[in-house]
Amino acid sequence: MEDYLEMIYRNNLQEGYTRINVLSELLNVRPSSTTKMVQKLTDMGLLDYKRYGIILLTDEGKKIGKFLLERHIIIERFLRTIDVNENILAQTELIEHNISRDTLNCIDILNNFFERYPEMLEKFIDYKNKKKKEDTTQDY
Repeated sequence: MEDYLEMIYRNNLQEGYTRINVLSELLNVRPSSTTKMVQKLTDMGLLDYKRYGIILLTDEGKKIGKFLLERHIIIERFLRTIDVNENILAQTELIEHNISRDTLNCIDILNNFFERYPEMLEKFIDYKNKKKKEDTTQDY
């Protein structure tokens, strides 16, 4: 459900609206599955959707969609900041559906800390690279 709201919000920012076929392609799911979820989100008061029409977010849907996109951006930014190199999108997706607001807030603060004090980030990256090198030279 969150993936749908986030993607609708993201697409509506660019296009102003979303259609079922576009949403299906963006999420890589069947149109029938998309239609069911869109109807469910409409019933929950998060979307305004008429069959075969455009998908718009209600005010509540926009509020949630904005939070979901911001959460995604914070996590992805963190992973890039700490130099994660393995499939960042998949890692972000795994984390974002299991993270508390408090933890997310702490990560956002850490992102901002590293941005404000790049020398600290550099020290972290150096330390991380040193540890990686040590770990690959040890026998297990």
